[in-house]
Amino acid sequence: MSDYNVPAFPCGSKVYPMKIRDVKTYRLDAVLAEPFAYSQAWYNHRGALLVEILGEDGSSGWGEAFGPPLLTAPIVDFYKPLLVGMDAFATELHWQNLYNRLRDHGRKGLAIEALSAVDIALWDLKGRHLDLPVHRLMGGPLRARVQAYATGFYRKRSDDPVSYLLDEARERADAGFAAIKLKLGFGIDEDIRLCRSIRRAVGETMTIMVDANHAYDATAAIRLGRQIEDLDIAWFEEPVPPEDLRGYREVKSALRMPIAGGEAEFTRWGFRSILVERAIDILQPDVCAAGGLSECKKIADMANAFGVRVNPHVWGTGVALAASLQLIAILPDNPPGLNPIAPLLEFDQSEHPIRMAILTEPIRHQAGWVDIPTGPGLGIEIDRAAMARFMIG
Repeated sequence: MSDYNVPAFPCGSKVYPMKIRDVKTYRLDAVLAEPFAYSQAWYNHRGALLVEILGEDGSSGWGEAFGPPLLTAPIVDFYKPLLVGMDAFATELHWQNLYNRLRDHGRKGLAIEALSAVDIALWDLKGRHLDLPVHRLMGGPLRARVQAYATGFYRKRSDDPVSYLLDEARERADAGFAAIKLKLGFGIDEDIRLCRSIRRAVGETMTIMVDANHAYDATAAIRLGRQIEDLDIAWFEEPVPPEDLRGYREVKSALRMPIAGGEAEFTRWGFRSILVERAIDILQPDVCAAGGLSECKKIADMANAFGVRVNPHVWGTGVALAASLQLIAILPDNPPGLNPIAPLLEFDQSEHPIRMAILTEPIRHQAGWVDIPTGPGLGIEIDRAAMARFMIG
């Protein structure tokens, strides 16, 4: 750890710096009313790991880790003694110290997901202490609201999937969403049938993205892509496994539609190769996985230098959603102009009993648009009583 020390001095009605008093983890779990699947697995539960960092002033900052709570919570507990008693404002110092402590063991995956939760919580704590939203502390906002696209369209155990997924598409359109993302990866012919059926049902004005969750190799992904390109697909997400960077390049070279990915990549070093190789058109770092707000800002700046768009991946609770909105508030238009292609918000509409229940005020969309929270920190408040209903272990 660094020996650096900053003498306390007044900052308005507050005192800066403020020391970290405690770090707490909360493992949450909820049983789904109806199991659902994407191309890799079935889900019977939705879970979350929330991290609370307490400051000397009694305020709390909240973060969330994307990975399995059973595995990420012990890593946060490992980080705890490296944080308690330290300057709560020194987000960059803590990021570097925690990353370096496990650098030999966790440059990707669980260690970075745990670090992400800590980083988000520190930004939230800093914002609450200074009574400013995180996006103001990070130099924004560049926008006050963001268009959302509805994620969902998972498989159920019964019935023809086209039938119930058509109903879901109509439901999202009726709710005001102008963009939806379909889950593919269930066989090329099945995927083609679904895409064509949904396009006929929702018309030409609805924006459609597709996501295979790395179900195919490059050969199969190219075959599928060529069969659905005429449907005006906004992007083809995770066509191949994240390790197959050359496969991404092959798919990108063979298809006209944009290729997206990055939810399974970590830190600026992981995204560097993607950008240098021009393997992906649209980067999708997850703020709860790729390294938190601090690191995702660096990743976004790198992408901007390479002329690559960024649309963060979001799949967690309201904490993850709020953190992603704070990040989106400071993402530059790429490229800028009078009519830029602005970043979008992934707004998961699948069943998640924990998602909004833990917030005193849920994050809502209006006709498919979501306002950037302007309250202190992440701009949300945690309902502790509601959270307690989902706590395990």
